[in-house]
Amino acid sequence: MRHGESEPLVPGRPFPLVDGHGDPTLAPEGRAQADRLADRLADHPIDAIYVTTLRRTHETAAPLADRLGLAPIVEPDLREVHLGEWEGELYRQRMAEGHPDALRMIREQRWDAIPGAESNDHLRTRVRAGVERLVARHPGERIVVVSHGGVIAEIVAQAVATPHPFAFLGVANASITHLVVTTERWIVRRFNDTAHLVDDFDLDPAPAPLES
Repeated sequence: MRHGESEPLVPGRPFPLVDGHGDPTLAPEGRAQADRLADRLADHPIDAIYVTTLRRTHETAAPLADRLGLAPIVEPDLREVHLGEWEGELYRQRMAEGHPDALRMIREQRWDAIPGAESNDHLRTRVRAGVERLVARHPGERIVVVSHGGVIAEIVAQAVATPHPFAFLGVANASITHLVVTTERWIVRRFNDTAHLVDDFDLDPAPAPLES
């Protein structure tokens, strides 16, 4: 799951940093999204919940963890892409203004077009290590991982072996991406599912009548 919507940026007031990463809290809308995620998943058999080092994932996981009586576990390797000199405040600003480095990042599909940012190779290696560690720890089990848009996009890109590393960017806040992961392969079952955020979403819909 991607975390819920984060608090808005206030120019001149950078987000606090955790290990060099910007660490905003959830916006009120993000907390409401976290409640919707809990409604969607609370009746599913879930063996563990993982979060990253950043508090927006902890806050998103909290309603589901409370419902299931599970204590979230931190997996640092699934934290967000490190954005170098743009952490804390500048990333949103630079993207909104169409900064040349932001345009180059998108055109070349590499994070380290941003000064000091993480390379694609480093992201790929640490994300794969994090996923494989969880798979080894939970054979045959179902787990929830609350992570970040860049990391979810990287996981799906690896699963489908696309040569375009940014192909799955734009993952929605509080969306669900469902993978079946084995030691041999990663299988994408769904991507960017936000049905639970629709106001008339029925958690237990009745079967549709057959066409006559």
